[in-house]
Amino acid sequence: MTSTSTAAPPATGLLQVSTGPVRYVDITGVEGVEFLPLSLKILVENMLRHGAGPEMVDALVQAAAGMTETALEIPFHPARVVMQDMAGAPVIHDLVTLRAAVAAHGGNPSRIKPLIPAELVVDHSVIVDSSGSRDAFRRNAYHEFERNEERFRFLRWAQDAFEGLRVVPPGRGIIHQVNIEHLTRGVMTAEADGELIAYPDSCIGTDSHTTMVNGLGVLGWGVGGIEAVSALLGHPLSMLVPPVVGVEFTGKLPAGTTATDLVLRITELLRGHGVVGKIVEFHGPGMVGVPVADRATIANMSPEFGSTAALFPMDAATLDYYRLTGRPEEQVELIEAYARAQGMFSDGGRSPARYSESLQLDLSEVVPSIAGPYRPQDRIPLNRAHTTFRQDLAILLEKDRDNGRPAGDTGLDVALGEATVRLQHGALAIAAITSCTNTSNPHVMMTAALLARNAVARGLSVPPWVKTSLAPGSQVVTRYLEQAGLMPDLEKLGFHVVGYGCTTCMGNSGPLAEPVSAAAKDVVLTSVLSGNRNFEGRISPDVRMNYLASPPLVIGYALAGTMDVDLLRDPLGREADGSAVYLQDLWPAPGEVEQELSRAVTRSLYQETYAQAFAGTPQWEALDVPTASAYEFGESTYMRRSPFLDGAGTEPAPITDLAGARVLLKLGDSVTTDHISPVGQIRADSPAGQYLLAQGISRRDFNTYGSRRGNHEVMVRGTFANVRLRNELANGRDGGYTRTLPDGAEMTVFDAAEHYRNRNVPLLILAGREYGSGSARDYAAKGTYLLGVRAVLAESFERIHRSNLVGMGVIPLQFRPGNSASTLGLDGSEEYSVSGLAGFTDGGWPRTVRIDARRADGACVAFNVDVRVDTPVEAEYIRHGGILPFALRAGLREEPGTAGAAR
Repeated sequence: MTSTSTAAPPATGLLQVSTGPVRYVDITGVEGVEFLPLSLKILVENMLRHGAGPEMVDALVQAAAGMTETALEIPFHPARVVMQDMAGAPVIHDLVTLRAAVAAHGGNPSRIKPLIPAELVVDHSVIVDSSGSRDAFRRNAYHEFERNEERFRFLRWAQDAFEGLRVVPPGRGIIHQVNIEHLTRGVMTAEADGELIAYPDSCIGTDSHTTMVNGLGVLGWGVGGIEAVSALLGHPLSMLVPPVVGVEFTGKLPAGTTATDLVLRITELLRGHGVVGKIVEFHGPGMVGVPVADRATIANMSPEFGSTAALFPMDAATLDYYRLTGRPEEQVELIEAYARAQGMFSDGGRSPARYSESLQLDLSEVVPSIAGPYRPQDRIPLNRAHTTFRQDLAILLEKDRDNGRPAGDTGLDVALGEATVRLQHGALAIAAITSCTNTSNPHVMMTAALLARNAVARGLSVPPWVKTSLAPGSQVVTRYLEQAGLMPDLEKLGFHVVGYGCTTCMGNSGPLAEPVSAAAKDVVLTSVLSGNRNFEGRISPDVRMNYLASPPLVIGYALAGTMDVDLLRDPLGREADGSAVYLQDLWPAPGEVEQELSRAVTRSLYQETYAQAFAGTPQWEALDVPTASAYEFGESTYMRRSPFLDGAGTEPAPITDLAGARVLLKLGDSVTTDHISPVGQIRADSPAGQYLLAQGISRRDFNTYGSRRGNHEVMVRGTFANVRLRNELANGRDGGYTRTLPDGAEMTVFDAAEHYRNRNVPLLILAGREYGSGSARDYAAKGTYLLGVRAVLAESFERIHRSNLVGMGVIPLQFRPGNSASTLGLDGSEEYSVSGLAGFTDGGWPRTVRIDARRADGACVAFNVDVRVDTPVEAEYIRHGGILPFALRAGLREEPGTAGAAR
């Protein structure tokens, strides 16, 4: 284990378990620790085990108790790192780049390797090209390999080249569901000085929904890939002691509600309360009625309500979940013994912890709901969904009219096969049971499958314009649905398995039927999915209104074929005799669901499914994998040599103030990483598409931005290219466009950045509140950096994106409370100077800087802003130009630590 201090070793205890004695760092002797929230107890143990002195630990306890107002920076050493392939491949790419740079400077490249366990799940590459047939899974899997063979070969090579890295091949499941069902240890062990040491499992992941593991009492959260690289190399994450918000559950969920309804209510509650930069912990007497699968569903949505983590207690239900999912009994024994010894085990009821803030939620007041059409936190009770849809549609159509787009209110006749159907506004183009959020939950999946059986029995079917899909989070889901005999009913409604990966919820919904896609020009199409994200432009470029719902409600809306329906009052279809069939006629009784679950979901099912978790399909095993220790990129359009260490010497260059800077984009509130980072399909008329065409790549072989994350040339051209991006400098034109200043010429964002680069003009971005919300996309920061942006000035930042900007050496600046571009009269046409940044070079850490914005008429607006570089370690990253240059220089002058034989 690594050590960061020469302080006296911490007190230890000894666990006597059936496999033998196991020692642990005992936190129970720390004064005041019994009143700490669970997350802070885990951080205390982490600090003590890694050598922090008692003074720092005492400072953490006092800060948590509200006895000190000073922001305290602490180091956190995660026990392991989990990655999905889209975000994980760039992490491996960065390690390869570091190895090459270390070798070029005469260092030992073999020192660049993961020092803590690292697992990568290939789950973000599958696209729903084919659906609605039993052949869909095979066809999609074939195309997945066809498109991604180069990336997959790179990952197979990396598994052999980097000791400590394990890869779960494609077709196994989604990272977060695989993590909670198989990878999570609960308590980890490592050998040190001849003894076995136990410590809490904790993880960071290159996906914002890593928080799903919080449902098992394991502390973890999403980070950008550049932070993951730092952690893998043994560097601690630098963080401020977070406020912890306690949410007390009371009551019990009413019959007819689901975990999805609960999570949408929690998302609305906590986003409204404000939990960005905070940890949320759940407790209370109502917890007894919240099974671990529901807890994981809630924890998965932590990024949607904005918290760093959303932690549940470890209790008897947690142990039962570990047993059900096939963990060895001796591991479960260790988990319980360790948690009880450390005061980390809950026997139910209200937590004795003293929280920074406290909220209460009566579960009995939760009602069936959906969320949308643009944000997960915009919950709509199902009994108001129809009215709200029509109101939101009217607003959207009014905007269309204002922008000169015809409304097309009368609908459109569309030929589908031999039939002609009429599509009206609200026509449902996509109905997808997808995402780890809900497919990890057997109760909602069984409810959906039984509803499908009841619908088939009544003779109902899904209209032909609805693209239906089922993308389970793991193979376990399919197996228990088959065990229950319910897969044929789902398939009769078109919900065939299309793949085991993250599909519709992350934009891999695939193409719509051509006539339906063409209708999108005249008709507002909608989607409904059981996912966690529904941001504009994310699900499909043809679909303008997207809604989140539980799996059974996805089927309900699919049967109706439209969002312009009241599911509680309108019939979903008619039987052969003309009798109307309503949602309540199809909804299974709770006892029926529980009966099927007890029969179909078994421990042996999980054990058999995960017995070969790291074994791939014949296609995977047959990949021609290079054997060289250094990866040769060649002229691939998928994987290119990274530019992020070009010109990085052994010492950092001075940080200079900005003079004569121009605004590349002026953006509003809630700009997500989906708006910033390249995601989804590559359009032929985009800068990225034009680049690929120039490389001789045909349109059919473009693949997605996510699949080409190893090629910075594609990614920089796709940064800020989202078709729904609204840049106030683009004269009302949506998409990746802007104006160059002062001449006012309109062009793509990429071309404008090149224009400024050729003239040595520094760039910045102006934005509103919640800048960078959404997924932990490191290319939202990497692309910003590659465009030449030196700083981003926003009203507020989401946690992960702010950290990623710092990790790339881009300085996040924040307006003071009460100030904004609007209140200061800034329209983005000004010329900007930022003074005070040079303080970083002088060894200082400027907390505020001055900005002078000079208008074309010579008038100047001067104001101070806060520098959102929150810790001394982050200031060090800025001085070095980002984490990668910092890691390079550290790798040249220091011997790496050792993580021990972690298990």
